[in-house]
Amino acid sequence: MPQDLYRNRDFIPDFDALMAETAARSRVFAAKVELRADLAYGPSPRQRMDILLPPNPAKGAPLHLFLHGGYWRSGSKADHHLVAAPVLAAGGIAAIASYDLMPGTRLGPIVAQVRAAARHLVALAPELGADPARFSASGHSAGAHLASYLAARGPEETAPDLPSLRGLMMVSGLYDLSGIPGSFLRDEAAMTMQEATVWSPLGAEQAPGPMRIVTRGSGETAPFHDQAQGFARLLQARGLPHRLREEPGLNHLSIVLSLADPASPLGMLLSELTVG
Repeated sequence: MPQDLYRNRDFIPDFDALMAETAARSRVFAAKVELRADLAYGPSPRQRMDILLPPNPAKGAPLHLFLHGGYWRSGSKADHHLVAAPVLAAGGIAAIASYDLMPGTRLGPIVAQVRAAARHLVALAPELGADPARFSASGHSAGAHLASYLAARGPEETAPDLPSLRGLMMVSGLYDLSGIPGSFLRDEAAMTMQEATVWSPLGAEQAPGPMRIVTRGSGETAPFHDQAQGFARLLQARGLPHRLREEPGLNHLSIVLSLADPASPLGMLLSELTVG
């Protein structure tokens, strides 16, 4: 039987250890900063965000939203608090959001939820002392896919209410979902081919405006490389500002630890994106 290139566990020997390290580092980091947990942006228990603030944030601080991965069917905002570190290091305010999961919630409503989270965070800017015009976002894996729709319109949408973004970073994202319904996720996510077609970013209308950074680890499987390159080609064809990167020596999980390190090249790039 051929290997399933979407099943990252099969290609990362220390998969469980990296997941545990990410969660542990998140707990340590969150304990050191001001955390406002479980702010609701919608009615369901997972439509929540955690906001992490730097010490003595300056008036007009930038805002950043991060969306976790988990192939749309798993993942925890609390396990990704560490990604806020480069944002706070740049003087920004970070929000880590969760969302409802497949198969109980379909992909279209999940896209709508992350857009609602972004709009809610921007609306909170005055209360937080932040500048709503200095808003950026990022996501990892399925979170990168969802983040892309903060600046894109699906082919069956008319005029979605998109936030105004200064910058968008997509890390190890999925931009062509056609391989997901037949993958190991067929029961875990139960994505339909219609959903895969309608919600593939490669088929979406990309909104003008934000700088889009598209990256992935050098140690990732072929779909993540191919789709990053394909998405960058789409942005190039549309004349939209973007940067395509490959992070040397990193896999689908270790790239999150690099993203969360203010001293790493990827972490420094997140700080730069935050500042705008």
